[in-house]
Amino acid sequence: MLETIVNYLNALLWGKLLVYGLVGAGLYFTIRLGFIQFSQFGHGLKLLSISRRPGKNGLSSFQVFCTSMAARVGAGNMAGVAFAIGVAGPGAVFWMWAIAVLGMATAMIESTLAQVYKVKDVDGQYRGGPSYYMEKGLGQRWMGILFSVLLIICFGLVFNAVQANTIAGAMTTVFDFNPLYVGLGITAFSGVVIMGGLKKVAKVSEFIVPVMALAYILMALVVVLMNVTELPSVFMLVINSAFGWHEAAGGAIAYSVSQAMQAGIARGLFSNEAGMGSAANIAASASPNPNHPASQGYIQMMGVFFDTIVICTATAAIILLSGDAAGSGEGIGMTINALSSHVGSWGGGFIAAAILLFCFTSIIANYSYAETNVMFLSGNSKKALPIFRLIVLGMVMFGAMAKIGLVWDLADVSMGLMALVNIVAILLLSGLAIRVINDYREQVNAGKDPVFETSKFPELADQLEDKIWPDGSAKHKR
Repeated sequence: MLETIVNYLNALLWGKLLVYGLVGAGLYFTIRLGFIQFSQFGHGLKLLSISRRPGKNGLSSFQVFCTSMAARVGAGNMAGVAFAIGVAGPGAVFWMWAIAVLGMATAMIESTLAQVYKVKDVDGQYRGGPSYYMEKGLGQRWMGILFSVLLIICFGLVFNAVQANTIAGAMTTVFDFNPLYVGLGITAFSGVVIMGGLKKVAKVSEFIVPVMALAYILMALVVVLMNVTELPSVFMLVINSAFGWHEAAGGAIAYSVSQAMQAGIARGLFSNEAGMGSAANIAASASPNPNHPASQGYIQMMGVFFDTIVICTATAAIILLSGDAAGSGEGIGMTINALSSHVGSWGGGFIAAAILLFCFTSIIANYSYAETNVMFLSGNSKKALPIFRLIVLGMVMFGAMAKIGLVWDLADVSMGLMALVNIVAILLLSGLAIRVINDYREQVNAGKDPVFETSKFPELADQLEDKIWPDGSAKHKR
């Protein structure tokens, strides 16, 4: 019964609503922002280079970037890419690229809004995200509550089960470990970190994420160089499969393209989270540098690029360049088989270690997203956090023991519903977000260090907390 309901919701969300919603919103934001993901790409890299400067009340932009990347880079990049290729063919990779490029503009919008409407919690730490801009910007607290509940289910519970499931699958495949013991280990280490709250999560992510991402990219580069002569044919295979050209003789074009598009968009969104509203939660926690909401929008725009265009492509290259060597493995098993065919049996151990780090950091970052929304629901009270942390750890343990198919399907449903609510909100608030981003760009073009002056945006006067932004013109309102 549950499986039937889940399959129906997935078909509705990913077969119709979100395909049009995500692509349509991404195209709209791309055009309204003047193709910012291309024209401002260099500026985004520049901001990353200065993002380590610490903030007074929030995390540094680099800590926020690493935490958002910790959530993004995980099962979706390794098992998810393999899953998409396995069920829909190589064409799914193209649609991952497409949704990522469009998603860069979407991430710019939602993360800018998260910064605009951020608040301070009882400890002086910045908090924010879709729930906050739904309540303050749209005046619809019910919408913020709905989003918070969906995010808590999605990231605090289901996604963490997916990450634990992927770790257990890798350890079982490579080392024949008992999933029970793997689950206990993951749960224990996750507990140590998440009990320290947002700042502990950020510090661990800042240390692990750059190292693990660089190591994985270098491994993929080695594989590409080993098979460089095959690269053009693999690229053409992706393009042909994406548009069904190789299926023309069989009359299955529509089915092939539909499957590739649906799988690519779903797995691409699962990986880079653009439009979902999740990364906006941690984006709000930054003390932006320069002191303007749009600067954090740039940081998160670059996060989408590195997650999907770089790291997901690395996994796709490893799998597709292996030919048939990936075999019939499911999810992470396919990636392990593929890398082992390139570099030998130790490749499986490398993937297992990468998955362990990727998915572990995803678990703790996912928790940080959920924590902010628990705070939103409780009116910035921390009383509910200890109980919630225990529930999260219980789901980690459950995920390590669960069947992969149902876990992935549940992840798709919860993610889809969350994205749907967020897309509606950011479209309604996009006029303000675009004006804020244009204000930033005008100051940069004038040779200024951008500063956000809320007096330029009179509609914010009754929506923001006092002294959040430098000119102090916003009135205090809770």
